[in-house]
Amino acid sequence: MANLGSSFLERLGNQASGGFNRISRSNPGGGGASEAAEGPQFRAWGEAYGISATTGPLGFFVGDHRQTWGGVAGLGARVAPGVNVGFSVDQSRTAIDVPLALQSATLDLTQLGFNASVDKGPWTWAVALVHGFGRVNSNRDTGQGLATAGYNAQIDGALTELSYYWNIDQSRIVPKAALEYVRASTGSFQEVGGLDPVMASGATVERSRMLIGAEIGHYWIFERKILDLSAYGKFVDNFAQNFGSILVSLGPQSIAVQGIGESQLGADAGASASLSLSNTVRVYLNYDGKFRSALQSHQGTVGVELKW
Repeated sequence: MANLGSSFLERLGNQASGGFNRISRSNPGGGGASEAAEGPQFRAWGEAYGISATTGPLGFFVGDHRQTWGGVAGLGARVAPGVNVGFSVDQSRTAIDVPLALQSATLDLTQLGFNASVDKGPWTWAVALVHGFGRVNSNRDTGQGLATAGYNAQIDGALTELSYYWNIDQSRIVPKAALEYVRASTGSFQEVGGLDPVMASGATVERSRMLIGAEIGHYWIFERKILDLSAYGKFVDNFAQNFGSILVSLGPQSIAVQGIGESQLGADAGASASLSLSNTVRVYLNYDGKFRSALQSHQGTVGVELKW
C-alpha cells in the first residue's frame, strides 16, 4: 500500500513541477509569450491508470503479483503570480495474488491529495500531501474451504521537491531533487471459515527516501497545437525504512512475522507524450516504471486537462 501512496504523491509532484506544466505556466501559448500574458487561471484534470507490480521471493515471503486500476479527478488554480495549488481524489482497486501461498486479496483505496508550487525564475519548489483510507478483503485456501478476513487500511504521505528549469530553445533539461515520507497502517483481523483460521495484529510501515534525477523534453508547434515529448530518470535511496513485525496467532500458539521492505537503492524512469489541442484542452499519456532488486512496477496513465 505504501507504493500506491508514493505513486500518487509523485504524480501530484509532477503536476506541480513537471517541465511541460512549468513552461505552460510561464509561456501559455508556447510561442515565446511573456509571463505577463496571463493564461487560464483554473484547470481541471481527469486520469485513468493501471499498475502491474511483481515482487519476487525474499526470505520467508514467497512473492506476489498486484494489478491496480484507478482514476483521478483534480482541480487546480493560480492563486498569485507564480503560486499554484491543486486538490485531487484518487480511487483505485488492487487485486493481490500470492499463488504459492494459496492466498489472494483486494484493496479498495481512496486517496485525497493536495499539491502546491512556487515558481521563482528558473526555480520551482513543489510540495504534495496525501491522506488515504481503504478496505482490505483477503482469502486463504486452507484445503477445507476459504478462510476470509476484512480489515481497514490507512496511508499518509508528504513530498517536497526542488527543480531547476533549463530552457534550450524548444527543449528543456529539468534537474530535480526530492524528499518523500510515507506511513501506511493496516488493522488487526480474525479469519473466518476454513481450516484453522488465524488472527493477526495490525501493522505499520514507515519509509523515507530521497529521489535525485532529471527530466528532458522537447515540444513542437504545428497548426496551433503543441506536441510535447519528455522522459525522466531518478536515483532512489530508501534511507530509512521501518517495517514492524506482525503477530500471527493460531489458538494458543503465536509467531512474529517480520515485514518486507524495498531494497535501499533503486531507480525510477518514465516518459510522457502530451498534445495541447488548444490553449484550454490537453490530452496526455504517461509511463512510470519503478525498478528495485526484488520489485518491478509499471504504470500507464491516460489523462485530459481543461483550463479556463
